[in-house]
Amino acid sequence: MPRTRQLPDRAELRAWRDFIETTEALRTVLAGRLQSDTGLSPGDYAVLLALSEAEHGRMRSSELAAQVGWERSRLSHHLGRMERRQLIRREKAAADSRGAEIILAPAGWTAFREATAPHLRAVRELFVDALTPAQVEAAADIAAALREHLERLGHRS
Repeated sequence: MPRTRQLPDRAELRAWRDFIETTEALRTVLAGRLQSDTGLSPGDYAVLLALSEAEHGRMRSSELAAQVGWERSRLSHHLGRMERRQLIRREKAAADSRGAEIILAPAGWTAFREATAPHLRAVRELFVDALTPAQVEAAADIAAALREHLERLGHRS
């Protein structure tokens, strides 16, 4: 006989809603602050961060999509907008003509460097300063547990 899954109880649902609503509010405020302080969207920043950490500031588009957790079509459209702003360049992959490499352009390096300090100050103000050191550690533990659970269920983060 198939086992039925128990639904969350009232307290679990409250915790879930508080978690979702608060993280969404935090993301919205951080995104607004990033945009107003730097002119970059969170998506721009995620792409620039990934490329800044890649060897020689370049990465295959498929790897970049996995790194930022986006579908390739979403990434492609976003990269087009970033390319028009000269933050990145796309080149055919040398080893495989079917793929493309995304390269962090000089304007992208500059934009990323200029955005990092204001963005990290906002993270400090809106997230770190609101919590005790033990709560920051607990938040990291919770995030890791959720990520591992999703991976066990076959979902990549």
